[in-house]
Amino acid sequence: MYRAVLFDVGGPIDTEVRFEQLVDRDIRAAFAAEGVAVSDAAYADANARAIATFAPDAYSAITWALAGGDTALAARVMARFRNPEASARRQEERGGIELRPGIVDLLRWLRGEGLLLGLAANQPARVVAELDALGCGALFSHREVTGHHRLRKPDVRLFLRACDDLGVAPEKTIMAGDRIDNDIAPARWLGMAAVRLRTGRHANQQPRAHDEVPHADVATVPALREALARLLREGTR
Repeated sequence: MYRAVLFDVGGPIDTEVRFEQLVDRDIRAAFAAEGVAVSDAAYADANARAIATFAPDAYSAITWALAGGDTALAARVMARFRNPEASARRQEERGGIELRPGIVDLLRWLRGEGLLLGLAANQPARVVAELDALGCGALFSHREVTGHHRLRKPDVRLFLRACDDLGVAPEKTIMAGDRIDNDIAPARWLGMAAVRLRTGRHANQQPRAHDEVPHADVATVPALREALARLLREGTR
């Protein structure tokens, strides 16, 4: 019987649509500042390559591909993109978490079913306060993210820390995330059930092996709820 569900933040909870648009805009602007024009096709190819290769840092990988092997250019572009003032400006323009419609009701449903909820996310510590302000942070019993413990997915220690905090074995846990590389693969390696919500930059990412295939692949919150309900039913048999 499953006892807990872990959630990534970016993707399932936070759509990050506006955030990713701003990221793409600013990477291209950084190249333009270096005198390099980036076409839509070139950017799309670089993005697809970063996702397909399971790049740990998609933005750095996109930049590297667009730089064409020019290490100095890639470094200058990333310095412009990751400048603290540029990062703060993106956050201000974005206006905070882009809460996915229907996800809070799903979280409340899971709690009503007696499931423990935990965060499993490569996020700054401030995201917990943002979730609290949106009225859903308190639904999570495990409230640590990368900004608290410095562990980053796909490091399985992040998942194990969440399970330990919840007092639940990995095989009694379901992971819900949007990435094969960071969410589905490490969860499955630990014996968890895994559900992917296909959304955002990594929506078309493909598994590299049979043990990275999600137990359910969905595209909407209602479908996510249905997939979780099925797993919960099967887990009681």
